[in-house]
Amino acid sequence: MIKNSHFIAFLVLMWILPANSEASDVVGWELVWSDEFDGEKLDISKWTYDVDCWGGGNNERQCYTDREENVKLEDGFLKITALKKRSKGYSVPQIARDGYIPNPTSSKKFEKKRQAYTSGRISTRGKQAWQYGRFEARMKLPMGQGMWPAFWMLPEEWRYGGWAASGEIDIMEAINLSASCPECEVGREDRVYGTLHFGGAAPNNIQKGKNISLSAPVDGFHVYALEWSEGRMDWYVDGQQFSTLTSAEWSTIPKKGNPSAHAPFDHPFHMILNLAVGGKWPEENNDVGYITQSFPKQFIVDWVRVYECGSDKRTGKGCHKN
Repeated sequence: MIKNSHFIAFLVLMWILPANSEASDVVGWELVWSDEFDGEKLDISKWTYDVDCWGGGNNERQCYTDREENVKLEDGFLKITALKKRSKGYSVPQIARDGYIPNPTSSKKFEKKRQAYTSGRISTRGKQAWQYGRFEARMKLPMGQGMWPAFWMLPEEWRYGGWAASGEIDIMEAINLSASCPECEVGREDRVYGTLHFGGAAPNNIQKGKNISLSAPVDGFHVYALEWSEGRMDWYVDGQQFSTLTSAEWSTIPKKGNPSAHAPFDHPFHMILNLAVGGKWPEENNDVGYITQSFPKQFIVDWVRVYECGSDKRTGKGCHKN
């Protein structure tokens, strides 16, 4: 009986503890915000839908909608689904129509356009933004040429001017996963990217970052994290740090004011989750010019969590691993 009891206890522990490949190391960090996606509907006290057919600066091919077929909660997960379905909507982004940034395509009216695909994009804009902290999510990424899932951040206020003078933080981006990739060890695309965008407003923007190959299975769940403190950012996948950038490596060219030494990453940013279809970056890499014909595609998110550094809430310093 004692041996059986120990064996049962072992099985229970194996069931409740995450696999090492998905471990979340949050020593010193205190949880301040989370969404476990356990409800029936998206919590609109935490998230807002972006609804537009703009296509972004990369000429993506999707309309973002607030329809349940594109964004829904199911079985304890957030599921963002891309469909091959023609749609029509505003040709300017939601954030421009809401007045967060100037209208990039028309100063007089909100014109409409058609796209061949639909998908989803949600953000914490207008609900919650953070300056410094640990931001992490457990996610399963879609496979296929043209698929572009992202977990990223934009400034709540565009303090130093238009994109990218006020900054952009890409916690995780991936394109064309499982498509052909001669330079990848397995011969198939398996890389995810962590990147900062800064400098002047486009086209005078600058980007810096690194990528890492996902451990097998590439199409399984992995934990993606960013640790951001005053003047420093660290990127992780499944607890493995793969990139660090400091304020000595970034800068801004402000339209107004005198930036601090840590600008533009010295003010609150909100989080974004989206699944784009096509666009310049994915379509010019791997199986060039092709978008998978296998739809629907799903970007599945188990949870999103935000922490602040317990030892220094003001600057976030003191909680980095090294």
